[in-house]
Amino acid sequence: MNILLIYPQYPDSFWSFKHALKFISKKAAVPPLGLITVSALLPSTWQKKLIDMNVTSLKDEDILWADYVFISAMYIQKQSVNYIIEKCKKLNKPMVAGGPLFTQEYKNYPHIDYFVLNEAEITLPIFMADLSIGNLKPVYQTDKHANLNLTPIPDYHLLDMKKYAFMNVQISRGCPFSCDFCEITSLLGHQVRMKSPIQFLKELETLYKLNWRGSVSIVDDNFIGNKKEIKLAYLPKIKQWMHKRKYPFVFNIQSTINLADDKEMLALMAASGFTSTFIGIETPDEVSLHHCNKTQNKNRDLIQSIQAIQKAGLQVSGGFIVGFDSDTPSIFERQIDFIQKSGIVSAMVGLLNAPKNTLLYHRLYAENRLTNESTGNNTDSSINFIPNMDYDELILGYKKIIRSIYASKPYYKRVRQLFATYKHNNYNQKRINFSLLGAFFKSVYLIGIIDKGRMEYWKLLAWTLFKKPTLLIDAITFAVYGYHFRIVYGL
Repeated sequence: MNILLIYPQYPDSFWSFKHALKFISKKAAVPPLGLITVSALLPSTWQKKLIDMNVTSLKDEDILWADYVFISAMYIQKQSVNYIIEKCKKLNKPMVAGGPLFTQEYKNYPHIDYFVLNEAEITLPIFMADLSIGNLKPVYQTDKHANLNLTPIPDYHLLDMKKYAFMNVQISRGCPFSCDFCEITSLLGHQVRMKSPIQFLKELETLYKLNWRGSVSIVDDNFIGNKKEIKLAYLPKIKQWMHKRKYPFVFNIQSTINLADDKEMLALMAASGFTSTFIGIETPDEVSLHHCNKTQNKNRDLIQSIQAIQKAGLQVSGGFIVGFDSDTPSIFERQIDFIQKSGIVSAMVGLLNAPKNTLLYHRLYAENRLTNESTGNNTDSSINFIPNMDYDELILGYKKIIRSIYASKPYYKRVRQLFATYKHNNYNQKRINFSLLGAFFKSVYLIGIIDKGRMEYWKLLAWTLFKKPTLLIDAITFAVYGYHFRIVYGL
């Protein structure tokens, strides 16, 4: 069979990094790991083609070539999903859909022929068995969770790697925590299921042999969900593998704040090539943390925890939320002050939303406060329920936070705050190459000459050269990120 795998386009958003990627001549931040994993689950004798609409356009001949079109998507990609459905329907091509969007909302897409939902390691083989006897059902779903030891190495060879800034890999699924606004546990459960270390190293080796060098994102929703296993079984092997190959990759992860509590683990991560982590901070308000069940963030000095991670050699990006029922108008200034003091340069601030099937969604449904479905976009000022705070006051306060942390002066000040705390390690020195030189010269022109915040750009570079010269590449990188954020937020 001929199988066309289509990944929908992302709109311009915080994590698209669209305006930053042009500095390094890349089309997208990360490839569609879910789809290339599904591809690896299909028979090796089948012909497979990937169209990632974030890096290439979808043509009619691609669809006409296929016997089936497979599509996976997230909430934020809905507009592109509708475009794909329309094209496939027009060309009378059967579609098979899966992934987070369809697992939660498949009933909203009557024009899609077949849904293979939840985790494909379980539902795709059932679909394949029915396909072989010509007796397909419209929906395949399960309440069970997959054994990741059975997950194959993704079909990385389908990718045009030159078009991506990062490659991505996965070790685990599931999270032990129960934050009420988070859909991870409703999709993937509380039990942290893991691939074996040998399995993971085979994936790294595959990327290495395909000549990928540079950034690798470990996409686990909580890298330290099973902290003991990561520390004792994975990190020593990753460190050994990286050292033997002279550190070809740098890793970034998502984790919880309790990473800060284990200095030994942090040191091992830094020695293994880990350079950054995204952490859901959410709010400095203890009452709001209690109400949303963010237990891992409670009763600790959050700034101190963040700085412990930065001092160990990992930069921290963070997620922040306003709009909790217990928030008062003072939360806006508190969030601004906290973000500035933390040195979290990439601070994703969003209005609280209730994704489908979360604990928050069920509570708000029972209270008759839901208004529509979540868009999944943290930069569009949308909220899908009636907040306790006056709506106009909430929106104005949210926009004040964005202006106050992403205007040039406070943004560059926050970069310097990070550099004052951050301990740069030498395990993986960033090599000067033509891509980085090109990015530098583009930044000089677009940010240092044209941008209205150009004076702050030059002040940052001068400060870094005199006080933290080893962080010059990081300074340029953050200047480029700031450029992207200002465009996304319309500043």
